[in-house]
Amino acid sequence: MSVIFVLILVSMVVAGGFLSLFIWAVKSGQFDDTMTPSMRVLFDDKKKKKEKAEQQANLEENPS
Repeated sequence: MSVIFVLILVSMVVAGGFLSLFIWAVKSGQFDDTMTPSMRVLFDDKKKKKEKAEQQANLEENPS
């Protein structure tokens, strides 16, 4: 029966640790901008397509 109390204490310590990490992350600004990272992925694809188009254009101009 005493094992249950030990497990409850350990789980409370672990939960407190995760809560403190979450509070630290919120205060340090980890969740301030949630929109830009999702949009950045879309812009990276456009850059890669532009680079590929430029490379193909260069290859067509200079086939050697």
